[in-house]
Amino acid sequence: MHGAVGGGTAVAAEPTGLPRRGRLYAILGALMMAMLLAALDQTIVATALPTIVGELRGAEHLSWVVTAYLLATTTVTPLWGRLGDQYGRKHLFLLSIVIFLVGSALCGLARAMPELIAFRAVQGVGGGGLMSLAVAIVGDVVPPRERGRYQGLFGAVFGVSSVLGPLLGGFFVDHLSWPWVFYVNLPLGAAALAVIATVLPADRLHERHRIDYPGIALLSAATICLVLAATWGGTEYAWGSPVIVGLLGAAAATLGWLASARRAAEPVLPLRLFTVEVFVVAAALGCLVGFAMFGALTYLPLYLQVVHGVSATLSGVHLLPMVAGMLVGSIGSGQLISRYGRYKVFPVVGMTVTTLALWLLSRVEPATSTAVLNGDLAALGLGLGLVMQVIVIAAQNAVPYRDLGAATAGVTFFRSIGGSFGVAMFGSLFASRLERGLARVAEAGGLPPGFDPRTAGEDPAVIGVLPPALQERLLQVYNDAIAEVFGWAAPVAAIGVLLALLLPEIPLRATAKAGPDLGEGMAGAPTYRTSRQEVEGRLSRLMMRDAGAREMYARLGVLAEVHLPAGSMWALCRIAEEGSVSSAELARRAGVPVERGRPYVDRLVKAGYVVRRDGRLEITDAGRATAERLFAARNRALERHLAGWSPEDHLELTRLLAELARHSLDAPPELRESARR
Repeated sequence: MHGAVGGGTAVAAEPTGLPRRGRLYAILGALMMAMLLAALDQTIVATALPTIVGELRGAEHLSWVVTAYLLATTTVTPLWGRLGDQYGRKHLFLLSIVIFLVGSALCGLARAMPELIAFRAVQGVGGGGLMSLAVAIVGDVVPPRERGRYQGLFGAVFGVSSVLGPLLGGFFVDHLSWPWVFYVNLPLGAAALAVIATVLPADRLHERHRIDYPGIALLSAATICLVLAATWGGTEYAWGSPVIVGLLGAAAATLGWLASARRAAEPVLPLRLFTVEVFVVAAALGCLVGFAMFGALTYLPLYLQVVHGVSATLSGVHLLPMVAGMLVGSIGSGQLISRYGRYKVFPVVGMTVTTLALWLLSRVEPATSTAVLNGDLAALGLGLGLVMQVIVIAAQNAVPYRDLGAATAGVTFFRSIGGSFGVAMFGSLFASRLERGLARVAEAGGLPPGFDPRTAGEDPAVIGVLPPALQERLLQVYNDAIAEVFGWAAPVAAIGVLLALLLPEIPLRATAKAGPDLGEGMAGAPTYRTSRQEVEGRLSRLMMRDAGAREMYARLGVLAEVHLPAGSMWALCRIAEEGSVSSAELARRAGVPVERGRPYVDRLVKAGYVVRRDGRLEITDAGRATAERLFAARNRALERHLAGWSPEDHLELTRLLAELARHSLDAPPELRESARR
């Protein structure tokens, strides 16, 4: 997760090698589709789980249908990212789509719970590649001045997936069958595969990485052992059994990744991050947020379908207040932080609201009204949303430039790990309490001859055919099992309140004004971006606010001591970059007819900056010198956005500023307005 120090990125200098607009839209559409599929598969199974358990049995393994995907995605994301930087992203992205589609097909064909869990892990390996490589490819094919706009769209994919996932899962279960939760990926993924293979250009520039394979393997093994221990402890095996002790011992042994991290040139998690108090607190809060979010999203549909008797689709609808609360909290907190520069209050309030919401959910009963339940879920989502985005911003703000990418990936990594633990421990608690409750029902008697109440744990649908009195008793058992899960989750969230109070508040760097990134704020899986890519994304969003604005060109003219209309300044910079360009091509880039842009070019010709020769516009020495002054002035203006990052100390940032200064100017409003007149 540590960004490469040298070598630049895979981004070409500027647009001459980029796809044409139609091809660009096709590439971006395919990338967004692939990312949407990977993000959907974190939540789409939640509303299908009761039906899956009813058909495949094995309710005690229910949590692993979610956990297997989360763990696989989490552990491979940094590896996909580094391999993409080093060997080129196109072919690795195609490989990740293939793996994801193979895993999806196998999941739909699974006929036993262990098979489904194994195939979900395969799916997760591909999903990690889709999410980590797609955003990086955007940087390869989109000009710097437009990158912020498209990165915002990709961030919104995660918000859309949070809404669509539970709804689509329920819809497929109710109207088709549960395998379609996975089969739906096949035609959409195949279309994305065909588009990317056909129109995405091959990478030209690569970064050299020294990948910490031992560290990745050891950290993954330690995580899996700990999650297995949390899942099986107290249910499948006693906490003191050889299996659980062995898993904990193996986890401790595989923490040898610490030694690997000390030696590795690019460790998966640089140990120096753990000396930064803000990062440590943010990572711990991320763990707790993931714990609550994925635990709730996994078991609430089961509660709604079994206890309240709603359809799978309607159980997804009931989750919308929670998702809406998360979106409002995440976007709202990010906007307020970018405006006022203070962030500590949000995780304190957010974890307090989360704790209260979990406590309220622990008090649900079969008779609890829909309005009350929706209010509790909206509060839970709002509390989580107030923390998710903020901890990423806080961690980014607290580390030096070289660790920016690693800090971002680290916080989202721990959030994903927390989600894996949350689903596993919620599942362990639920299965244990359900088994005890069903045993008490059996001891109380009054059951139909030959009926084993444990079948209600494996197939909730059997409850509906029982006598009303017995139905009520079994539904109460289910209700109490879910309520106990939330009852244990509430004090865990309360620990988060204490952690949030310990979060140091450091004055924000200028890049924080770029606003929230939904990809980091809503994604369940960790991100992978180098430090340069992180800064570039924020600069792109900041540039969107002043790109082409009159005030920006006015300031630019003053700084460069160039007395030209904004339209002439833009044309001069574009002609200087090309050296020679036709009037038609220049007008096309400005989005205006040739005759509308001619007065601005005439001004350049009259000043001796440009000459017309053989139907083309050619830059003169005087014009090039003037354009360079404009580029230098733009560089200084952009540099203010990097206050706090010391670009003068980092050659990579210096080159980034120079590149953006030359390619971040949009056609000014006066050109577009003259075209409309």
